[in-house]
Amino acid sequence: MFEKVGEADFVRGEHEMLRFWKDRDVFAKLRSKNAGQTPWSFIDGPMTANNPMGVHHAWGRTYKDVFQRYWAMNGRDLRYQNGFDCQGLWVEVEVEKQLGLGAKSAIEAFGVDKFVWECKKRVLKYAAIQTEQSIRLGYWMEWDDPQTLRRLADAIGTDEVIDFAPPKKPAEPIRGSAEWIVERLGNPEWGASYFTFSTENNETIWTFLKKCYQRGKVYRGHDVMPWSGRGGSAYSQMEVADGRKLTTHRALFVRLPIIEKPNVDKPNEAEGSHPLGASTSQPSTLDPQPTEYLLIWTTTPWTLTSNVAAMVNPDLDYVKIQSKRDGAIYYFAKENLDFQRLAKE
Repeated sequence: MFEKVGEADFVRGEHEMLRFWKDRDVFAKLRSKNAGQTPWSFIDGPMTANNPMGVHHAWGRTYKDVFQRYWAMNGRDLRYQNGFDCQGLWVEVEVEKQLGLGAKSAIEAFGVDKFVWECKKRVLKYAAIQTEQSIRLGYWMEWDDPQTLRRLADAIGTDEVIDFAPPKKPAEPIRGSAEWIVERLGNPEWGASYFTFSTENNETIWTFLKKCYQRGKVYRGHDVMPWSGRGGSAYSQMEVADGRKLTTHRALFVRLPIIEKPNVDKPNEAEGSHPLGASTSQPSTLDPQPTEYLLIWTTTPWTLTSNVAAMVNPDLDYVKIQSKRDGAIYYFAKENLDFQRLAKE
């Protein structure tokens, strides 16, 4: 019934399918068929255009493509707009490496405007690469021409005038400097991928913040957050999570004396018990010369002066251990007795 396949060449099959779609303009025909129908708006969480795609990017793009194809098969009209994240330390640190700049002061000496141009060059260069990779993956989107993105990257920061042809053909030809064109990439009249460094995107964000401020939703305050001393900037949660690594720190063990000692001889089960075995209903006594301690470990001893409490875990069992040196008694998590996590270098 079926012809037996002697050898499966998946890569060749993929290229044949891509050629089939391109030669017959399948994607454009699908969009034309669904045009004007009930819209289904997919907003692409932008991928940072800072390096070539990795396998994990391919996974994400595959899932997104499946959703879009499903809704297109149901006759819905989709936008098909990809996005590129263009700002932040991901890009800036790589450009610093590329230029041999080691600190914020070096960027200022190099020239902030020139540094921004270099960041935009890198984004456009890798947006072109990621566009080609996504097309090779079979990801259906309204793409910019990768060669046009490369030309914009080469011309940004210069006075060269460029003729630009976006996917959606405007009534008037587009002609201007690379900087002028780049600021407008992804706008609804031009189509194709949106770039977070576009003027439209940044002005939208500032307008939103202005409205939040006018409604009393923005305030000045203080918070603890991860900080880059070299870059002079706060880290985002994603940057901290992805950049986490094991390292060696100096640390301190501090013993906190138990001055107010609960009566633990007769615990009242009806009233409940503290995790260290102390009754909640029995009176406590003050110990002027404490011999029992909670053991605290910290890599930030300068915060100890502001500490107001030491926490214990109600789900753990604690034991008392006595020091041979001075007879001091410490409350210690039982499961940690055999857990060797200290190393001396």
